[in-house]
Amino acid sequence: ATQERFLVYEYLDRGSLSAYLKHKETALELDWTRRLNIARDVAHALAYMHHDCFAPIVHRDITSNNILLDLEFKAHISDFGLAKVLDVDASNCTSLAGTKGYLAPELAYKTRVTEKCDVYSFGVLVLELFIGHHPADLLSSMDNRNKTILLGNLLDTRLPLPKAEIASEIFQVVGVAVRCIEPDPSHRPTMQQVIKVFATAERSPANNLDYLHTAIAIPACSS
Repeated sequence: ATQERFLVYEYLDRGSLSAYLKHKETALELDWTRRLNIARDVAHALAYMHHDCFAPIVHRDITSNNILLDLEFKAHISDFGLAKVLDVDASNCTSLAGTKGYLAPELAYKTRVTEKCDVYSFGVLVLELFIGHHPADLLSSMDNRNKTILLGNLLDTRLPLPKAEIASEIFQVVGVAVRCIEPDPSHRPTMQQVIKVFATAERSPANNLDYLHTAIAIPACSS
């Protein structure tokens, strides 16, 4: 008998994060707790790929289209067609690949792929998750001056504003996402450092600080 090869994929019932954020009815299902959990799921998956595999794996196309949700709203990274296994003894240079709007800025002038490229894309993804759409305006407004924006002015207006305890977690997660989009890759955290922020945010005791009216600093582009 002829032997055939098959690729077996897990079916993820809710489809892409991008599709969920696009429509108001489905976006409302993504309450703040679910959005925090989605960001955490992706962070842990990337930390595993970058730090726990036999060799680091860089996905190179982390976007809301490539984050799929199951029935429990657990997030899964999909589409590894552009993924690259890094070789510690090689330059890891490659042609430009990925999705516009999520690409790390250093890829415009160098072809060396590192884990920090995924970290940048993760930062964009998390901002998209909490703003409710791709943060193109925010990214394009980055110039040579530092800017600040109040957390409450950043959040998806289709949802009611979060309660104080959830706002505290969101503030810390959005804060690390902003660090992930630093123009200089050496200033971005690793994904191991990112998941530590999630753990800290979960354990942080409630306090009287009004996080919705607390400013988040947006990094300036390199001159």
